[in-house]
Amino acid sequence: MVGAGLRVLFCGINPGLLSAQTGYHFARPGNRFWPALHQAGFTPRLFRPDEQRDLLGLGLGITNVVDKPSARADELSKAELVAGGENLVKKVLEYQPRWLAVVGVTAYRDAFGERKAAMGEQERRIGETRVWILPNPSGLNAHYTLPKLAAAYAELEKVSSGVGG
Repeated sequence: MVGAGLRVLFCGINPGLLSAQTGYHFARPGNRFWPALHQAGFTPRLFRPDEQRDLLGLGLGITNVVDKPSARADELSKAELVAGGENLVKKVLEYQPRWLAVVGVTAYRDAFGERKAAMGEQERRIGETRVWILPNPSGLNAHYTLPKLAAAYAELEKVSSGVGG
């Protein structure tokens, strides 16, 4: 779900089993991506996974680092993440979103070989696209409550909309 002229391209790690089955990103009911997106101000209301195409009209898109589905992201090999990172760079160069937002710092570190990467804006640019790391919204990432996720996503929303920098 990518198009030209996006403000933010959100990038999940890989499809979960339900996402692979339905064809919708972040489809598992326990995933907090959609509520975090709404609470951060990216969407005017809470979207359901089956409404993901409506994001394009808001200048938002979704993709994954790796296309291979799995029950858990930690089932992916480092080689799969590195290859996915290379494909992601090609996709970003083709579509040129203003921001690439990778959800998951560990996957980002593995995909791009940046061991010290932390949440927030990165020094890395892909062409003219700026890069931001967000917390993984999976319910398995219990360290981040929904309010903490929404606050982290809101930082990017402000910067990407020109409000915060």
